[in-house]
Amino acid sequence: MGKRGVVSIPEQERDRRDSDETLMRRVLGGDESALGILYKRYGGLVYSVSLNILGDSGAAEEILQDIFHRLWSHASRFNPTRGSLASWLLVMARNRAIDRARRRTPWVAEEAGDPLPTSSLDVESAAEQREAAERVRAALRALPEPQRVAMELAFFEGLTQSEIARRTGHPLGTIKTRLRAALASLRLVLE
Repeated sequence: MGKRGVVSIPEQERDRRDSDETLMRRVLGGDESALGILYKRYGGLVYSVSLNILGDSGAAEEILQDIFHRLWSHASRFNPTRGSLASWLLVMARNRAIDRARRRTPWVAEEAGDPLPTSSLDVESAAEQREAAERVRAALRALPEPQRVAMELAFFEGLTQSEIARRTGHPLGTIKTRLRAALASLRLVLE
């Protein structure tokens, strides 16, 4: 117990309780420790998505660092009314990885002149990143096959819903329904 009978909460417990929105407000205020908490919370998932798309751990790590650099330098762009922070980060990672896969040229940070805030970041170990990647793979494997196939084509190959419909021979409405259901299931498992 701390002063005046107040029970102190271990730092790790406080980190788990902080909402993404609270942490983003802290990041906007220049709090590097809040960025570190978000990195611990979502870094493995961002890495996993990038690795699944690119199949290159070095490129996935570069995208991971770029995404969190952007989170730090452009935190004001996150709008919690439009979706969760996890979804925002994963969509950015997916888009970055697909762009890189399409270019197949060496990755260059668009804002290479900006310094990275590394003083308080605790970079995740490779084991933690593999664990997060396995959670994503397991969540995908648990989906019914039609939903899983639609998600893989959309997320990892970057196909539009219309392109998925043409490739699979299923109506566009069916593809939209499968993707919506798959996203809802994944959100429940991963958040």
